Amino acid sequence: MEPIHILLVEDNEGDILLTRHALEETNILTELTVVKDGKEAMDFLDGTLSYSDAAKPGIIILDINLPKRNGHQVLKFIKEHEDLKHIPVIMLTTSSSPTDIKQASENAVNWFITKPLEPQVFIEVMASINKPANRSK
Repeated sequence: MEPIHILLVEDNEGDILLTRHALEETNILTELTVVKDGKEAMDFLDGTLSYSDAAKPGIIILDINLPKRNGHQVLKFIKEHEDLKHIPVIMLTTSSSPTDIKQASENAVNWFITKPLEPQVFIEVMASINKPANRSK
C-alpha cells in the first residue's frame, strides 16, 4: 500500500508534535510534510521556489491562524486551483467562530475540526483519514 502524503500547514510546534504522534498511533503509512505559514503552503502546492520537485499531497491539514497567509486564504487558493481542488482539506483550528466555520464551508473545506481535542479523539480523527469515503480518488 502506498503511503498517504499529508501536508500539514501548522505553525505551532506542540500541534505539529501532536499530529505526528497521532499519525504514528494510527499505524497508517504516511509521509508527512510540514510547512509553517500560509505563503509557504501556497508555494509548496504551486511547486514554486525550492518545491519544484515536491509531490502533491493526498490530504492537507490546515490551521486558520497562520503567518503570512491565513488558512482561509490558503483554502481558497487550493479550491480555486484546477490541479489542487480535488485534494481533501481538513481545517484543524482553535477557532469555533461561526464566521470561520461559514467561510471554510463556502470555500469547500472537507472537514472543519475545532481543537484542542482529547488525544484519543484526535488519534481517531487521524485514523479516519484512511477510510475510502474520506479520500479523493
